[in-house]
Amino acid sequence: MKAIAIAQPGGSEVLQLVERPDPVAGVGELLIAVEAFGINRPDVLQRKGAYPPPPGASDLPGLEVAGRIVGGDALELAAAGFKLGDAVCALTPGGGYAQLCVAPIGHCLPVPAGWSMLEAASLPETFFTVWSNVFMRAAMQSGETLLVHGGSSGIGVAAIQLAKAMGSRVFVTVGNATKATACLELGADLAVNYKTQDFVAEVKVATEGAGVNVILDMVAGAYIERGIQCLANDGRLVIIAVQGGTEAQIDAGAVLRRRLTISGSTLRPRSSAFKSSIAAALRERVWPLLAERSVIKPVIFRSFAADQAAQAHALMESGEHVGKIVMSW
Repeated sequence: MKAIAIAQPGGSEVLQLVERPDPVAGVGELLIAVEAFGINRPDVLQRKGAYPPPPGASDLPGLEVAGRIVGGDALELAAAGFKLGDAVCALTPGGGYAQLCVAPIGHCLPVPAGWSMLEAASLPETFFTVWSNVFMRAAMQSGETLLVHGGSSGIGVAAIQLAKAMGSRVFVTVGNATKATACLELGADLAVNYKTQDFVAEVKVATEGAGVNVILDMVAGAYIERGIQCLANDGRLVIIAVQGGTEAQIDAGAVLRRRLTISGSTLRPRSSAFKSSIAAALRERVWPLLAERSVIKPVIFRSFAADQAAQAHALMESGEHVGKIVMSW
């Protein structure tokens, strides 16, 4: 098969089109003929040598794919509601930048009715991440308010749409007016340009001083203390990336007095069973909404051919995109 490998840690130019042996599905796995795959920030970190794949995972980058099932045990597939030839999208432990990819059956979901392979490839990594952190870890309920830092990112646009679909208000921070407009058009109730506005002050005004219930934080660093200032009593702040740094100074007294919860998680190292539980929840709660394409719709900024991986990574690193970057064979 053809695949895109990381020749050595470095810039986007180290991504190379290579040939690799075809993978084989093992027990509890299926083999996907990949038609499209998503680009995510962990791919960039892996390319730089800062995010090695977990033990046993492919050294090829790529955490989400869409394609057709071409291998796997028939009985195992049937038990999961699949058969050979079915169109699926999947969260993978790695190896998505290839024409063939193995994935645990429990991490696979049917391509939503009416969605193309390119569109379906934009779903798994972001939807698994948002669901597990906002709705499982932070236990956000209908009627509560969510603040998302990085509202125009792939994670951000998924969070906006999922939270609105579940009956919540959504505030976001973004870096320019164009991104703010895009987030508002997706359903965000407030979009704050962090370069020209104080998001703490804006959140307090928008909530009449009450604060937000949940924060999805991809920045960390100094944003953690500012997030504490934005939270309502019993609020929950979940850190999923540290683009602003790993160190923070916080007011621990405020955490105590207002019963706040600060937590964090990364998805890739979690157990297969945990990821399967996310997939099951998505299939039950979210997938029925996707066929409508009005409540939740794909947000793809640009697609590339597989031999343009370097350009796709350069765009990801530029931060100019709104939504997802995807590639196809």
